[in-house]
This record gives sequence, C-alpha cells and structure tokens, in this order.
Amino acid sequence: MTPYERILTNSFFLLLLTYICLPTVANDELDIQSTVTRGPDVVLIESEKRSIFEYRQNGQLRMIKIVPRIGPAYFLVPSDPTRGDGDLERAETLLPSWTIIEF
Repeated sequence: MTPYERILTNSFFLLLLTYICLPTVANDELDIQSTVTRGPDVVLIESEKRSIFEYRQNGQLRMIKIVPRIGPAYFLVPSDPTRGDGDLERAETLLPSWTIIEF
C-alpha cells in the first residue's frame, strides 16, 4: 500500500467516523436548548386574608391575580402592556391574548 493510498484510507475512515457520531452530538445540543426554554413564572404569596399570584414573563411583571378569602378574584393588569413600566390597574373583564410572533 502506497503512502497516498494509506492517507486516503485513513481520511475515509475518519470521515466515516465523524458522519456516524454527528447525529449523536446534534441530538445532545437540541436537548440542551430545549431545557433552557422557560415559560411564564408564577409567584404565590399567601396570607390570612388573600392569595396573590404574580405572573412574570421574561422577568417582567405581566399580571397579578388576587384571590380574597371572601369574595371573587380580581386581576391587576398593565394599562398599556407595550410600555412595561409596572403601572397596573384593576381589570373588570380580562380578554384572552396570545403572543403570535415575538422579535
């Protein structure tokens, strides 16, 4: 076997080994990325008179749900959700909203 054939054979086996191991490495990276994705965070604060649920998304306070021991639950939501300044007001009717695309 000539040196050129030996180099060609070794290169072929190295390429074949890389091709076989590549899907395993790609699957491991996908698993890592899927565990990093987080949803909205909910903080529960309970007292004798009421329970307070703070809903956060990407670290920003989005909504507060207050459940008194006596009476109906009510929500505090931002008056302008695009500003994100933490100015919350009571919502009489809460309309569902979804994020379709986020940049």
